[in-house]
Amino acid sequence: MARMKFIIADGTTQEVDAPLGLSVLEIAHRNKIDLEGACEGSLACSTCHVVVESEWYDLLNEATEDEEDMLDLAFGLTHTSRLGCQITMTNELDGLTVRVPSGTRNMQIK
Repeated sequence: MARMKFIIADGTTQEVDAPLGLSVLEIAHRNKIDLEGACEGSLACSTCHVVVESEWYDLLNEATEDEEDMLDLAFGLTHTSRLGCQITMTNELDGLTVRVPSGTRNMQIK
């Protein structure tokens, strides 16, 4: 089993088990980390926006055009922003570190 770290908006760090095949959003919910995911991972909102620490960003699969469109709606967008529902844990991502932004914009696309 992999591990990953969430850096919460207040600066605290929470290291958790990160089962392979689960998304960062699912891992956050399993560990009671406040990462909204209003659309439940259906790629219809940006409320699971996370900021991936730069050393991990290039190891991720490229964002799809649909994810990029949703990221345009995210609060506090950075050059290493991704949607947690679109990052799936793999052995290569063991140790992944992401920051949870201090807020979200819930603008779902229906």
